[in-house]
Amino acid sequence: MAGTPLYDVIVVGAGPVGQTVATRVRAQGLSVALIERELVGGECSYWGCVPSKAMLRPVLALSDVRRVDGARQAVTEPVDASGVFARRDRYTTNWDDTGQYDALTALDVDVIRGHARLLGPRHLSVTHAGGADQILTARHAVAICTGSTASIPDIPGVSEANPWTNRRATDTHAVPRRLAVVGGGGVGVEMATAWQGLGSQVTLLVRTSQVLPRMEPFVGRHVAQGLIGAGVDVRTDTHVTALRREEATGPLEVTLGSGATLTVDEILFATGRTPNTTDIGLDNIGLTPGSWLEVDDGCLVQGVEGSWLYALGDVNHRALLTHQGKYQARVAGNAIAARAHGRPLDTSPWGAHVATADTAAVPQAFFTDPEAGAVGLTAAECADRGYRCKTVDVDMGARVPGANFFADGYTGQARLVIDVDRNVLLGFSFVGPGVAELLHAATVAITGQVTLERLWHAVPCFPTISEVWLKLLESARDSLG
Repeated sequence: MAGTPLYDVIVVGAGPVGQTVATRVRAQGLSVALIERELVGGECSYWGCVPSKAMLRPVLALSDVRRVDGARQAVTEPVDASGVFARRDRYTTNWDDTGQYDALTALDVDVIRGHARLLGPRHLSVTHAGGADQILTARHAVAICTGSTASIPDIPGVSEANPWTNRRATDTHAVPRRLAVVGGGGVGVEMATAWQGLGSQVTLLVRTSQVLPRMEPFVGRHVAQGLIGAGVDVRTDTHVTALRREEATGPLEVTLGSGATLTVDEILFATGRTPNTTDIGLDNIGLTPGSWLEVDDGCLVQGVEGSWLYALGDVNHRALLTHQGKYQARVAGNAIAARAHGRPLDTSPWGAHVATADTAAVPQAFFTDPEAGAVGLTAAECADRGYRCKTVDVDMGARVPGANFFADGYTGQARLVIDVDRNVLLGFSFVGPGVAELLHAATVAITGQVTLERLWHAVPCFPTISEVWLKLLESARDSLG
């Protein structure tokens, strides 16, 4: 298409993932256009990780203080909701994306506001706010980084109920007296933690038999016990069948699968995500609108010829986590630049141009009370993949001195999953106050395939929670010989 603006790379979606691939290819001398239809910074910056963690930290900090004798006596008031909202608003820059926009343009990234649609291979149209269309062409690659949107189940009364998703749960300035949270995954348990701490009476409705069902079972049990201890009404094996709100601001009646009803003021659905691919022109390149985009380990979209279309972050459904999407963006950015400059690709396992960690070492942390985290595979996943594995568990309160310095009467648990044939770690899971900062050490051990013999020489500092490593390794040696 002669006469249209030509860039080496066009990135659709300016969240953290899109920004990462854009800045990565720009640093390697390629011209890049970055297209965004909403706020530059995306879901994570304004309605996801950033505001939710800003809201959770005051709640968890107060809980931590109450676990230390001599400090708990100083706590005489609950969390101040208005102060928490003000803190969150600072971290979201009051939903003003000027700073992120300016930082990108300072790097010579062309940031274009509008809605992008693929017209064909390497060609896109951008519809601007005023309705005018602009045609762009990419010389080398297009990267789709449009993220995902919260799913709301199609049940009777859902439209009239005006339910919350993660967006409303992280940008409102009012505390509902009674809140139902539907979903026992990461968003569900974190939002139940936050809003109970802010003063709501929270009921958590979980379809499965436990919260955090994709993690080791003991993690979900500890998190559920923490929620119950904080006052959350946790109901497992429960699903919502209907909603009824007669007045826009009136109470909401929730009908459950058992036939019982629950009356609340608001309901939050944290029941999964759908890809933002419905209206981006997938049909013009032979793909199905609204679908997750299947990619190879280099994040190239399958079913599209020419090695020009990449899908990064939530849209490829490999790991719906911001940090993992940014990792994919670094991998893809390096691959795009290598192809553009005629350099060979390193596609060996753990090579520079493959996202190996997506299948072997995905870290995740949930800022509940207690905190929960994991990296790598669970014991069940290892068995499903045919590994010969051994699990080693440690009661952190009973065996880790540093944990009890952190909190009186510390309660927590950690697990190693060990490949007995290679004597390396396949998975690490933990739950307890303050454990999220342990996650990267475990990620390095798994990613580096460090043997247990070498880990013996990584001496944890006394008295820290990291002493759990020593206790796990002692247990592993005793059990494995």
